[in-house]
Order: sequence, then structure tokens, then C-alpha cells
Amino acid sequence: MPIKIPNNLPAAQVLDRENVFYMNADRAYGQDIRPLKLCILNLMPVKSVAETQFLRLLGNSPLQVEVDFVYTESYVPQHTSQEYLTEFYGTFAEVRNKKYDGFLMTGAPVEQMPFEEVAYWDELCEIMEWSKTHAFSSFYICWGAQAGLYYHYGIPKYPVEPKIFGVFKHHLCVEHEKLFRGFDDEFYVPHSRHTEFRREDIEKVPELTVMAEAEKPAGVYCVADLKENQFFISGHAEYDPMTLKGEYDRDKKAGMDIQVPCNYYPDNDPSKRPVVRWRSVANLLFANWLNYYVYQETPYELDRIHRDSD
Repeated sequence: MPIKIPNNLPAAQVLDRENVFYMNADRAYGQDIRPLKLCILNLMPVKSVAETQFLRLLGNSPLQVEVDFVYTESYVPQHTSQEYLTEFYGTFAEVRNKKYDGFLMTGAPVEQMPFEEVAYWDELCEIMEWSKTHAFSSFYICWGAQAGLYYHYGIPKYPVEPKIFGVFKHHLCVEHEKLFRGFDDEFYVPHSRHTEFRREDIEKVPELTVMAEAEKPAGVYCVADLKENQFFISGHAEYDPMTLKGEYDRDKKAGMDIQVPCNYYPDNDPSKRPVVRWRSVANLLFANWLNYYVYQETPYELDRIHRDSD
């Protein structure tokens, strides 16, 4: 079954070219089926790029998925027009009375700032608290994972030097966990960040489990509160083949001291085309989350979703 997206969303053109099966809103209304309902809080500056990356993976499933995109009202994005947001996005105020099968929060380019100094932090805290009682499962990515771990469990983040940048080899820390069903013993995931959370802090919180990690510098990759169906992912399995190249070229052009992304270019040579090592990981990760932690467990009547809030 396809993912349902808004009529005329620009990501549809990319999905068409890649033969990703989707359904626009008009066609979906004719389907007599209860789709999975996801809320995606997109904190990335160029909304359309992140939309395409996540929709590509969420659409690779036999399940029909309906997405509401949300942005923060307390901060006006600098790289996405208000017209675009008005057509394709809603505010938290517009969705706060809805319930969802799943909630996904992206990363954001604010990781070097203290959490409390982020312009939309108060609104973000309200949304994360809301997600505990209005979404059956939550999936936090990169800075979103750091923010979620800090808000929900008090886990701090730490600056790292140099930047964690490249495609790193990971291994599982748990056995027979459904999120990683079908994964190889070793798998690769892109990372691009200036900060990290650490295993020693996570291990102090009984509710949390380290699910997967890499050797330094990438470190802990996936943390979960399995009782509450909350997942915190430090890397970017959703990245396109050329995303790290774009970041590298941008920073070089700006005169920044940026290293060549690790395990990305053949022979570490930026003149060569990057090798994609994480495509299957990305598809499995999102398909497993949707299937095992959302579709298989969420109640048919969304009004029955309820979790005790602290």
C-alpha cells in the first residue's frame, strides 16, 4: 500500500522518478481502509529535502500511511517560504487535539547551542510532552534524538572535535529486537554532527536500552525506551547518496576546516562518486518501525491511545 501525501507536494516529482508508490489526498479518500497516521515535526531549514528523504522510506511499506507535516510557530524558517508552509504544513495548535500512530521529529542545525537557547525550545518541549499521550510510538532523529533524550530523561549532549562526519560501521547491542530484524551483524550509517550523547549517561536511566552503536567517533546509534515505544537515532540513515557531499562542498567553499567524510568516497578521494553503504539499512529501519512498533501494536481506534504523562 502507498504513502498518502498532500496534493501537489513537490516531493511527489522525485518519488515519481524513483517509482516510489504514493497516493495523493484525492485518491486516498476513495480507499475504504484505516491508514496509519503519522505526525512529522520537520525542523530542517530546507523542508522539501527532508520531506523527500523521509517519504521515500515511509512509502516503502505494504501499509498505507497518512502524514501531517508540522512546523514550529515560535520560529520562522529562513529557507522555506510561508506560502509553502501554509499549503503543506500545519502548526502544533492545528494538530494538538489529534492522535497519531507515530510521531517523528527530525534533526535541526542548532546542535552547538544549549537546548534552552534554541528559539523554539519551549514550544518543542510542549510538543514532546504532547507526543507521550497523543502518539503510540515516537522516532527522534539526530539533534531531535538529543533533544528528546534531554527532555524526557535528562541525558546531556557533549561537543566533539572534529565533527563526526562520514559513514560508520555499527553493530547491534541487543538480540532479536524487532527494530533491527533483517539487519546484518555489521551495518553502515551516515553521521554528521558536532555533538554526542554518551553510553555512560544512558546506562544511568533504567528505562533506556542501548540498541546499537559504533566504535568511536560515532558512538551510540540507537537508544530506546521499549515500554514507551520511544526511539532515539543519532545518525542519518535517511540521507540521500549526495547529502554528505553537499555538506562537504558547502563547508569547503565557506573556507571551513572540514575533513573528508569517512568511508564515503572511494580511496577517500572527493573527485570520485560516493559509495552508498546504507540504503538497505534505511529501508529496513523505517519499515520495521512502522510494522512492528506502530501497525502491529497501535489500537484501531486512535482515541484509545493513552499514556500516563509524568
